Parts: sequence; C-alpha cells; structure tokens
Amino acid sequence: MKIKYLSILTALAALSFNSCSDSFLDHPQDERTEIDTEEKVIKLLKSAYPGANYSWIAELSSDNLIDNQAPHLPTKPWEKQVETHYNWSSYDRFDDQLFKFEPATLATYSDYDSPGSLWSGYYNSIAHVNAALKASDEIIAENGGVVSDKMRAARAEAYLIRAYSHFCLVNMFCQAYKDEEASKKDIGVTYMTEIEDVVQRDYQRSNVAEVYAHIQEDLEKGLAGISEINYTVPKWHFNVNAAHAFAARFYLYKREWAKVIEHANAVLGTDNSTLMNMMMDYSIFTECSTGDDFSNAWQDPQLNNNLMLMVTNSLLYRRSFGYRYSCAGPSARDIFMISSGHDFWKSYYVCPIALVSGMCFGSSTHDYGYINSKIFEQFEYSDKIARIGYPHIIMRAFTANELLLERAEAYIMLGQYDAGCQDLCAYWNNSIDKFSEADYKMYYEGGYILKITKQMIEKYYDGATGHGNCFPNWDFTQQNVSSSYVIPAAATPYMNCVNAFRRFETMFEGLRFFDLKRWGVEYDHVYNVTKESTTLTGNDPRRAIEVPWETISAGLESSRGPIEAASTNRLVLFDAEDFKIK
Repeated sequence: MKIKYLSILTALAALSFNSCSDSFLDHPQDERTEIDTEEKVIKLLKSAYPGANYSWIAELSSDNLIDNQAPHLPTKPWEKQVETHYNWSSYDRFDDQLFKFEPATLATYSDYDSPGSLWSGYYNSIAHVNAALKASDEIIAENGGVVSDKMRAARAEAYLIRAYSHFCLVNMFCQAYKDEEASKKDIGVTYMTEIEDVVQRDYQRSNVAEVYAHIQEDLEKGLAGISEINYTVPKWHFNVNAAHAFAARFYLYKREWAKVIEHANAVLGTDNSTLMNMMMDYSIFTECSTGDDFSNAWQDPQLNNNLMLMVTNSLLYRRSFGYRYSCAGPSARDIFMISSGHDFWKSYYVCPIALVSGMCFGSSTHDYGYINSKIFEQFEYSDKIARIGYPHIIMRAFTANELLLERAEAYIMLGQYDAGCQDLCAYWNNSIDKFSEADYKMYYEGGYILKITKQMIEKYYDGATGHGNCFPNWDFTQQNVSSSYVIPAAATPYMNCVNAFRRFETMFEGLRFFDLKRWGVEYDHVYNVTKESTTLTGNDPRRAIEVPWETISAGLESSRGPIEAASTNRLVLFDAEDFKIK
C-alpha cells in the first residue's frame, strides 16, 4: 500500500519538536499527493533545497560588520582620522541581540534572516528529502529492486541535500568541530533521517561528532551516485562539481587535508590551464553599469566559477547597507584590503579586483559602509499592483575561487608550502589575467596592480607588520580548538594570506563566521556610543548561535543554557521605498 506524502512539508512539523499540530496526520487525504513515480521524486527534490540564508546572522556574528553607533575611525585613509558615530537604527531589534552575541528572543520563525527562519528552513528541507527517499524506497521495491539511472541520481542528490542542510545547522547552532573525542562533548543537532509520520515524537540533540559522522555517511552516498542526468541546468542543483566542492569544505572543517585536496582536484584539476577555465571571469563586468547588472553577472549559472546556486528568502541586501550594522571603518579596511600603500597594488585604496567587479559599492556622501553586488536582491512579486511579494538572494553556495583557497589551506596544513603558495598566487594572478582587455591594460599594464610571488606573500603577511588579518603566530588554534590542531610558525605568513584572501572572497556570504569558529580566532564587538565591548574568546559557548526560543519552549535543549522566551509573537511588515513585503 502506498504511503502518501505532503507535496509541501510544513516547517513546524520538523521543528516544534513537541507539537503535532502540523504533522502529516493532521491533514485530510485530499491535501496529500502520492509520490509514486521517479518523476515525482525528482520534482519533490526540486523543492527540497533550503530557502534559508545563513549569511546575515553569520556576518552579524563575525568581525565583518561594525556598530555605526559606536565611535569608529572612517573607512577611507585620506579622511581625517577622528572617531565618529552615526545614530542609525537597526533593521530589526533582534539584530541588536545577535551583535551582542545574545539569544534572539525578539525574533520569530516568521522573521526573515532570524535563527528561527534558519532552523525551520533547513529542517523543512530535510523533511522534503526524507519523504523523497522513503518514496524512492517503495518505488524501487515495487520494481523488484531495480534502480534506474535517474533514480540513482535522485537518491544521491537527496543524500547530498540532507548532508548539506545538517552541515549548515551544526555549524551555525553548535561549536565548531574540534576532533573525534572533544566534539563528543559539544551539543549537536538532531540528525533527521525519518519522515514525520507519527502524531508526536521526542527529539534529542546529539553531539557534534555524531552529526559529522552522519553528514559524512550521507555525503559519501551522494558522491557515489551523483550525476546531472535529471536536469538541463544543473547549477541550480547538486551536480558533480558541487558535490566535490561540498566534500572539500566538509573535510576542511574536519581537518582531513588530503581529502580536501582530492575533492578540490576533481573540480579544479592539477594544472593551471584547467584551473584558469574555472576561475572567476572578471571580463564579464565590462558592460555593467548598475548594481543589478553586476549582480546578474555574478549570479550567472553559465559561469564556470559558479558551482551551485540556491534561491533563498532573505533581506540580506537591505540589512547590509545604511543601517546600524554595516561593513565600515576598520572592518571594511581589513576586508577590502583598503590601504594607502599596499604591496600588491598602487594608487587605489581598494583592491582593483573589487573595483572592476562591483564588489565594493558605497556612498560618496556618508560612510554608510560598503555593499557587495554579489548579494543584490531579486524581488518576486506576488501582486504587482499592490507591489508586494518575496525578496530573494541568489546564494552562490559553492564557487571554484573559494574552493581554490580551501585547497591552498590544505596544502599549507600538510607543510606543502610551495603548493599552497602556488594556489594563493593563482587566486590573485589568474584573477588579473581574467580581466577584460581594457581593465588589464588600465590596471595591470598601468602598474596599479601587481602579480604576486611566494616572496611577496612571505614579506607582506609575515605577521610582524601589523596588517589587518595578520597574526604574529597561529598558536591559538591549539588552545581554542584542539591540542591536535597545530599550525607551525613556518606556516604563519601563508595562513595570514589565506585569512585575508578568504575574508575578501567570501564577504557578505557568511563563511567568515565559520572560519573564525573553526580557527578559534578571538574577536571583539564594540557597540553603543559608550563603546561597550564584548570579546568572543576561544571555546566561548556564544560561538554557537542559540536555537530559536520557540523550540526551547517546546522542550528542545538549548545551545547555551535556559533563556526567557519572548512573551508574544510578532507579525512583521517590512516597508521599502517602492514595495512592501509581508
């Protein structure tokens, strides 16, 4: 007998763990859809990708943003270097809580870019996947155990989505992976492998080591069967390259360096000709004039550099510019490498790579901060007359550029410094070679940007010069993460370069927060005109974002300890200049 599944699984069925109000059993039969063919399984997987976007919470919790209400120096080095502050409001009140590393008790599941939206979004994705896998089991059984090529690819895709959603959950709401033994002591998340087909089920958070073991199991299953047979535009789904990129990131976080290199090589190749084909093509920006132009160019699925794109529901772009928390002052200097005299380029205070590609939009009248064209919003109207609808951010989930920096880090951690430097130089130099003819002539032949060498990296990032993103040594990884995580003194300049390049490459995309966690970097948030400060030390429990208060009220364990739930839920109406969101 066929089991029937909802075509759209509600978030709270997987999330309000002691609630049964949205379980399958609460819906009449005529609201259900039978998933009884491989075509329907594939169709279900199209809606299984998470609509959540972790970027804003991660950026707000990292060192990439500052509080504009706190006194700070201006971003531009030629301006008078006196502290100033702006009385700008927060986009939402829970932003204030998150910036102070506090639980977001003022947020709800319905709020864009809130912990609840992430929790519900990723578990909703997982619920879709589990329904698809259960249905595929039945279809295969009815076919006498025969698995078609399309079904094999669909099941592989399902495993990869499930692994990815849990990977995002564990890295957002838990401590970073430390090692096999230490991570058994850190609270994890519930790893969901079964569908919601009972009235009530008790869920417990496992530990980080167990979650990583489950992710690896699903990841390996996905890698074994993934193909692009089911889609005409595979970049919007897990494809072969995206699967290897995900594997490289997973093993990077787990510090299995050889596997990082193995999976990166599967995408980037082992020679520069293959790598050049995968690098970001900066010549495409020649005809761009507006932010939307630049954004569309960055998010183009035809770009070899884009390995997987995801449509997410987010107000990331709106939150990031002109409000209380933005990329400005010392953070902007470190991210965009803003300097009046940088060894890698001359005359321009912003790296020319950022200039030609629209990575650094700002305002000429006030230091509102900077915004990156990679995250410009795509708005979907549900009613054009009323001008309401849904804001979307196209998330570049995996790119070849970021993958190259992961491989560089892995080489460095294996003590293969020449290979690591070769990748770091390729990241920079190949980017210049991918400029348009006009930009290449203006910036490179004009002497405004230089191609780099191992010797230049060793000199500029030696850790003793006080540049942003530089540490005199990386001993803190042993104290703040794991005694087995040893970065020798000889690796210092190369890891400093990795730190700078990764921060530049992934700005506004949220990965900086995960880097700070997995490296154990200590950093401060300064807030209010009184310059109050909070330091996030190594192993600080606040490195784990607190789970939504609704799930704690329903009985789920806290990431940090008990918190007071908000007294009322809020319905938020977001207003924009020319349209509204509700």
